[in-house]
Amino acid sequence: MIVVDGGSRDATAARAEAAGARVIASAPGRARQLAAGAEAAQGAEAIVFLHADSTLPAGWTARVEAALADARVAGGAFAFRFAERGALLRLVELGVRLRLALARLPYGDQALFVRASVLRALGGVPQAPIMEDLDLVRGMRAHGRVALLAAPVTTSARRYAQRGVLRTMWRNWLALAAWSLGLDRARIAAWYRQ
Repeated sequence: MIVVDGGSRDATAARAEAAGARVIASAPGRARQLAAGAEAAQGAEAIVFLHADSTLPAGWTARVEAALADARVAGGAFAFRFAERGALLRLVELGVRLRLALARLPYGDQALFVRASVLRALGGVPQAPIMEDLDLVRGMRAHGRVALLAAPVTTSARRYAQRGVLRTMWRNWLALAAWSLGLDRARIAAWYRQ
């Protein structure tokens, strides 16, 4: 397990080391941190990218191995569930299920996994100020199938609570539309982080 710390000011690095993880430092920014972690995972056949506020389901290793047993699969992702309960959060979960059913487009908070050979062919984790996860999924699709596993990753709703569930959901949809249209990523990032 590799934990990439992007300059946290709490005890993240110490707690990760105490739990047995290899901790490396990186400049902040999700794409840079994912790339640093992938680079440090030399020799791995596959890499699972997990956000710090997410938890993998029981048996996740066997599920990833089973998906990658199919040579046509380039990578994949898990289903999505919030750790907290609430009607609006259930609405977000429904939106995720619809996005997966209609577009087969998982986000990074679904613990994306990818064959190391596919990641190398892509030139590593795409470097973008926002939505690098969608670029990675698009790259995986160019090299094979993206498996969508039924078991959910459990994620904190903290970000939704801070900005408001409906506002965050709306912003995510607008950012996805902007990405789909190929709009400038720096502008999307600047707007999204306001």
